[in-house]
Amino acid sequence: MSKSQTRSPEAELGLLDATMIGMGAMIGAGIFVLTGLAAEIAGPAAILVFALNGVVTAFTGLSYAELAASIPKSGGGYAFVREIFDDFASFIMGWMLWFAYMIAGALYALGFAPNFLELLHVYGVVPSPDQVGAVAVPVIDVALPPAFLLAFIAVLGLVALNAVSTAASGSVETIFTIIKVSILVVFVAFGLASPMFSGAEFQPLFPEGGGAAAVLPAMGLTFIAFEGYDLITTVTEEVQNPRENIPKAIFISLAVTVVVYLAVVTVAIGTLGAEGLADAGEAGIATAATSFMPTGLPIIQNGGALIVFGAVFSTLTALNAVVIASSRVAFSMGREGQLLPSIGQIHHRYGTPFVAILTSAVVMLGSVALPTQSAGNMSSLFFLLSFIIVNVAVIRLRRERPNMHRPYEMPFYPAPPIIGITLNLILTGVLIEFLLRTDPLALALSGTWILLGAVVYFALKRIKQQSDREQATAASEITPEAED
Repeated sequence: MSKSQTRSPEAELGLLDATMIGMGAMIGAGIFVLTGLAAEIAGPAAILVFALNGVVTAFTGLSYAELAASIPKSGGGYAFVREIFDDFASFIMGWMLWFAYMIAGALYALGFAPNFLELLHVYGVVPSPDQVGAVAVPVIDVALPPAFLLAFIAVLGLVALNAVSTAASGSVETIFTIIKVSILVVFVAFGLASPMFSGAEFQPLFPEGGGAAAVLPAMGLTFIAFEGYDLITTVTEEVQNPRENIPKAIFISLAVTVVVYLAVVTVAIGTLGAEGLADAGEAGIATAATSFMPTGLPIIQNGGALIVFGAVFSTLTALNAVVIASSRVAFSMGREGQLLPSIGQIHHRYGTPFVAILTSAVVMLGSVALPTQSAGNMSSLFFLLSFIIVNVAVIRLRRERPNMHRPYEMPFYPAPPIIGITLNLILTGVLIEFLLRTDPLALALSGTWILLGAVVYFALKRIKQQSDREQATAASEITPEAED
């Protein structure tokens, strides 16, 4: 029996922690894994892909900032929609957002595994990743790929950390994010100073045959890279002075992330070329670093090793961030009675949403078996859908509660949310069309998850109604005796 009680989380995170949670997710596996993918589709215009995604994100970020300042509740977009929309609509919003974070966690765990193996290889601990054989698991007598086992262990380790301490997981996030941003700054500095860097690599800007239109599908596939600002709002009740610090953390993390992405992509294309970056795939940034950074460095040996080191930290911070976010969405849904009540409770000893963390971990661990690209595609799709709903929510809240206390109000309302809805709808349509051609598995699993959500919603509703009837019957049977 879980020894939990119903109470609010403690506010242990400051502005720096909240900002680092957002940056930890946004400057995560995406900058290493998705850069090569964007270059493969859009060529040198990959730099436009990330710039435009930053613009699209900024419009929705304004809506998040206003809602977070007005409704200081944990749960991110779900908490806002729950405040405004009816029961079923808010449940589906939370259900999609919860899944998006859990799937993103699987993506980051899958990105961590090959980078960690490569790091061990650099220091001679194991052979190259493609030569590492399956690992025999005792007791159950099966052999599993080492990458799968490492992804599994990474999720387990961070789940354990989050389960026992919010403050510790926040501190780890801050330290790891500072390390990886420092590594990327070194990468950019060496790249810009390298004689290999050439502006000619950006000509022509758009790929032959695809033209400027190639930017759109690349934007849809890489959109997951900028979802971290929503993540900040999932821990609102654990942030000190959230009405002021949450909007600040959103804007600071977005601005720094866009600058870092543009600088890294510029150096990678300028030194390696878009074609070389695309050919290198997930190892694109490491390949670029190896080509222009000095070798024979003490301890880290060469530039490629330094980037692999950074990739390990990046994937771990991103994974830690989505473990935090997914559990807070589930916690918020449980507290609102839209999932089992035990999921919405805080552990009496650790002060964390213990059951929500463990429940999220189960789905995340199961998702580690998915193909990496499908995990990324599903996560991007659900985030896009969620962001459309959040932009609608800010418009509806302004209409229904014009006199509500809003510590932060977005400028030029209603233009930002309307532009946000339009741009997210365009990207959603482009992504669905692309998935129909290239990844129907991701679409099928996404539809299955929503159908499963509808089943869970009506099943829980029926159980609750049955429980209410039984309590009412019991009360009516007791009342006459009490009167006697």
